[in-house]
Amino acid sequence: MKSNEENINKNSLANETKIILQKHGIRLNKNLGQNYLIDDFKRKKIINFAEISKRDTILEVGPGIGTLTIEMSKSAKKIIAIEQDNKIFKILSERVKDEEIDNIEIINEDALNVDISIFSECNKIVSNLPYQISSPITFKFLEFDFDLAILMYQKEFANRMIAKTGEKNYSRLSAMLHFKTDIKFLDNVSPQSFIPQPKIYSSVIKLTPIKNEKYFLNMENERDYSKICKAIFPHKNKKIRNALIDSRNILGYNDKKSLKCLLDSNSSLEPFLAKRAVKTSPEEILELTNLIKPIIKL
Repeated sequence: MKSNEENINKNSLANETKIILQKHGIRLNKNLGQNYLIDDFKRKKIINFAEISKRDTILEVGPGIGTLTIEMSKSAKKIIAIEQDNKIFKILSERVKDEEIDNIEIINEDALNVDISIFSECNKIVSNLPYQISSPITFKFLEFDFDLAILMYQKEFANRMIAKTGEKNYSRLSAMLHFKTDIKFLDNVSPQSFIPQPKIYSSVIKLTPIKNEKYFLNMENERDYSKICKAIFPHKNKKIRNALIDSRNILGYNDKKSLKCLLDSNSSLEPFLAKRAVKTSPEEILELTNLIKPIIKL
């Protein structure tokens, strides 16, 4: 049960948000991921997780009307906020100007298309992400070096991020992130903490990049690992041999028979091919990748 203080904080932020949106005639579109946080207790927790100091330049994707942005600016050296929606961008720009805040830079662009050099200015990322871009924006973040990221995702997506080998939610996403970042679950956020209310819970996740990627020797090695993950995880409850054959087009094959022959003629592949993908660790998938690499056509 929430305390009176939590309810007061939630109502205060909710009223502030509604007043701003009504003033500008904005109707939020859930289909565009426009679910705004109205729970100040959760807002404070998210910001506290980031441990922001005056040494930090924070990247925020999808700042909306500044629910996190303006609060974070009180503790940070600088905030770089990327907002795609032109109307929302203007509202946030107006708020920053009215409140005479001088350490927030707002960029009116699609974060997926922004030059990576902008990201590289930042050492921390804090965002209530637009959920429809969760996967591509996460992998874009991991293209540059940062200290930590505190990110909000759909709970189902977060569950796949943190899943371990053999678990129900273990997936291609789990395997792809395994070598790139340490992932820690921090908190769940209920639908009632947003307007409009989504139908699902959200989760707050901490990402800490793995600085030295000793597993991927080069970009080609990483691309091949990605192909194998892409081939086996749509059929993760099948044996890997059958999963690879079913996804043969990803490896550059049209004919089942030729791929079967190549797989079955290599005795070193046998221990891997007999396993189910859901039971195969990222380390084992990487070992399989290195063994199967000579027959990958694409």
